[in-house]
Amino acid sequence: MRSDVMKKGLERAPHRSLFKAMGYTDEELERPLIGVANTANEVIPGHIHLHRVAQAVKEGIRMAGGTPLEFATIGICDGIAMGHEGMKYSLGSRELIADSVEVMAMAYPFDGLVLIANCDKIVPGMMMAMARLNIPAILVSGGPMLTGWHGGKETDVITVFEAVGKVVAGRMSPEDLLELEGAACPGPGSCAGMFTANSMNCLSEALGIALPGNGTIPAVDAARLRLAKEAGKKVVELIERGIMPRAILTMEAFANAIAVDMAFGGSTNTTLHLPAVAYEAGLKIDLKIFNQISSKTPHLCNLSPGGPHHLQDLHRAGGIPALMGELAKGGLLNTECLTVTGKQVKENIKSAPILDPEVIRLLGNPYHPTGGLACLFGNLAPEGAVVKVSAVDPEMLINEGPARVFESEEEALKIILTKKIAKGEVIVIRYEGPKGGPGMREMLAPTSAIAGIGMDKEVSLITDGRFSGGTRGAAIGHISPEAAEGGPIAVLKDGDIIEIDIPAKRLQVHLTDEEIKRRLAAWKSPEPKIKSGYMYRYAQMVSSASTGAVFLKK
Repeated sequence: MRSDVMKKGLERAPHRSLFKAMGYTDEELERPLIGVANTANEVIPGHIHLHRVAQAVKEGIRMAGGTPLEFATIGICDGIAMGHEGMKYSLGSRELIADSVEVMAMAYPFDGLVLIANCDKIVPGMMMAMARLNIPAILVSGGPMLTGWHGGKETDVITVFEAVGKVVAGRMSPEDLLELEGAACPGPGSCAGMFTANSMNCLSEALGIALPGNGTIPAVDAARLRLAKEAGKKVVELIERGIMPRAILTMEAFANAIAVDMAFGGSTNTTLHLPAVAYEAGLKIDLKIFNQISSKTPHLCNLSPGGPHHLQDLHRAGGIPALMGELAKGGLLNTECLTVTGKQVKENIKSAPILDPEVIRLLGNPYHPTGGLACLFGNLAPEGAVVKVSAVDPEMLINEGPARVFESEEEALKIILTKKIAKGEVIVIRYEGPKGGPGMREMLAPTSAIAGIGMDKEVSLITDGRFSGGTRGAAIGHISPEAAEGGPIAVLKDGDIIEIDIPAKRLQVHLTDEEIKRRLAAWKSPEPKIKSGYMYRYAQMVSSASTGAVFLKK
């Protein structure tokens, strides 16, 4: 076993002595040693209950004859970090999480790992560590939050963000907002819509690195603890069978995940995280792959923020296995892929019927004929940009208008909330990319404010930053190269005419190549916004959003 190097033999007596100081017995040390990476903390609603999940995981490990060794990593709630300086640190935390798990698993050569996560950058960070280390491992999520209830309607955190704009526009009273904020998020779990956290938790099932149900079983459901116990048992089996993550994380598995992503209309952030996980597995996912798979994959689930359904509805309808089963009927999945169940995809989905054909539609009755995400290219985004098509109103799919340029999120939000935006304008927010932000902040506040003041069908927003999985409207992010790297977005001026054609996958500015080159020749890189500490170092090392905003190996 991998752990033998720190526990077996005469020369390891001091090491065993230190383990015994913590109460471990000889029998426990002879068993497989399983690292349990737990991101539980008291500052994320999706993580407030993870100590219980970890306890269940450890019980499962012991049931199967292993010894669990729990350790912690950091975590940031994007919702709480949203709209202020804290959001600059969210994407960068993904790399710290992956690095911290790597450091622990190399300092302590565990025989296997169970990675417990739930929100935003924590889930992909754990996936990246799994792919990088390539030792037997399984991912366990804390599950989605239930929806709240206010004014006779289901609510989630996006309802609250958009309500701020409604109050500004006089469409809601401050008293109603106070009631809503107390009702919208009723308990633990990752926020209730198909936002980034739930997108990635569901895609962990599609990739095969988590057990069926991992993405959709509600956080408060006892089935969540039962799944955690099964995951603890399963990791011991993975060790015994020598099944490593990279045997599961193949190009075919990533293609499956992208197809599922398109079918449920996931967060635009999946176009950052899936390439990053693939990179750690020694693979490369180009943004054009998303378009190729989207073009043949129908949009079968209409989930919040673009639609009326939530994760609890998806779970009730049969969950990811049922969705994958429907895609498989159309030949849209590779069902031979190996998973952490020890079985192929086809075995995992064979007994997973669709229980509500409105929540998971059949292939012959899709919400849209193609997938929920699109990657756009053109002279404004030579390396690509990303939009959540499933959350765009049909009348905004093709439009053009004059640019209204802002140098930061705060500058744009101030103008939006004072309703100094004209119908037909294209709001441009730049210097918010991985390097320029730094940290590529999610910008849920501006898009929610636009929706709240009732202009989401009248204006578009483009940025080299990114959006929350909760964003809706004609919001195009991840424009690459970013402004801080001298991408064309850096030299846009107020009034430049921007053309958006989402069906044609095109994002253009009505400028000649010669004019863009002339402007870029006169452009100067601005001073960094953060000049010390981790995010300063991050900005020096991070790659483009089009490559997953990873730290390149060379």
